[in-house]
Amino acid sequence: MREKEFLPLVREKLGIEELNPMQLKMMQAHSESRDIILLSPTGSGKTLAFILPMLKMLRPSTGRVQAVVVAPSRELVIQIAGIVGKIAAGLKTTPLYGGHKVEDEVNSLAAGTDIIVATPGRLLDHINRRNIDVLPTRMLVLDEFDKSLELGFETEMKKIVARLKNVSRVILTSATRADILPDFLKLDNPLTLDFLEDNEKLRNRIRVHRVDSDANDKLDSLLILLQNLSAEGHPDRSIIFVNHRESAERVANFLKGKGLPAVLYHGALDQREREQAVARFNNGSRPVLVATDLAARGLDIKNVRNIIHYHQPLTPETWTHRNGRTARVDADGDIFVLVGPNEDIKDYVAFDDSRYLDQEKAPGLAALSETIFFSAGRREKLSKGDILGFLVKEGGIEPQQIGVIDVFDHYALAAVDRQQAPMLMERVKGKKIKGEKRMISLLD
Repeated sequence: MREKEFLPLVREKLGIEELNPMQLKMMQAHSESRDIILLSPTGSGKTLAFILPMLKMLRPSTGRVQAVVVAPSRELVIQIAGIVGKIAAGLKTTPLYGGHKVEDEVNSLAAGTDIIVATPGRLLDHINRRNIDVLPTRMLVLDEFDKSLELGFETEMKKIVARLKNVSRVILTSATRADILPDFLKLDNPLTLDFLEDNEKLRNRIRVHRVDSDANDKLDSLLILLQNLSAEGHPDRSIIFVNHRESAERVANFLKGKGLPAVLYHGALDQREREQAVARFNNGSRPVLVATDLAARGLDIKNVRNIIHYHQPLTPETWTHRNGRTARVDADGDIFVLVGPNEDIKDYVAFDDSRYLDQEKAPGLAALSETIFFSAGRREKLSKGDILGFLVKEGGIEPQQIGVIDVFDHYALAAVDRQQAPMLMERVKGKKIKGEKRMISLLD
């Protein structure tokens, strides 16, 4: 693809008017015909940085695989595939990941595809089952390679690379420096672009606050902190990080029991639950996300104002990745660390000040929107435009009262004004959308 074809789509579809220095450097480096190692922190625009040179290398659609992107998590695969799909005009992109219906993936592959974005295990499974021919692949991207090694995917990646016999260009991204790379990569005189110093720039855009809790069980202090961070009874978009799934469940249940618009995210949830958690956080209907460190990297999460460490992270890398969820690009952000009595502070946690909680400020908190569920998605030929038109015509609300609409394979979600939601649901009861009766309900 030529730059004049996809750069206008970057502006139109992604709302990005200018590329940042890292993205520009990657575009320039691509012309050197060398493998590239991109060292970049979370939240720096890294995904677009490798997508753009990848697209420059691809030919018009052939129906055969031209590029493969391997990423360590299903969330990252979905994020990358979503961005590629918006700007890769004329090229078909197919995501492959665990938790996705295998039959849907097989059907997509059978129809031909130009770009594969996949987790290592699912990609290798399709290769072994001969559902896909990767021999024509000319470009390989290994995104968050350090995370893939950390999660134990080295064996799978070695087998995948061995099947990609015609790859002429490799891009490897990592958030950490490695002294030695695995032998199976066989990079050709790679060019290393190091943007990890941007972590220091991030530190200048955030403030780290210490919040002391009188009790070892910090739930009450967390509740008061969230109330203090609310504006007119509506909480700022905040991620609460904990170290264990059981803790995430406990914290989320406590907050929901107190009436807060919170949602849970961890690795034991199924794919649909995780998708819906991220969608509801992004659309504002659940502006408080309680999560394990699975949410510290790879998720497409926008406009996070606050990071709250309910538990201190276990490593300095995790501290950096968690905090990188806020203050993205040029925005500012606040980091809060809840500290219990006699709790030791990790060496890599440095405070700018202490925040004292206002015990008197205890309003009820509510989101500005709610989320409507539709039991049909893109596989049933339901589009965002169909949903918008249906809600305006049958629901009797104005377009500006409708927020983000997300369409997945077999279901869709739409955010609507919270005050309008009950009346809207009464109006659409029993109504058909695109000539079909579908289950339409408010998500709890």
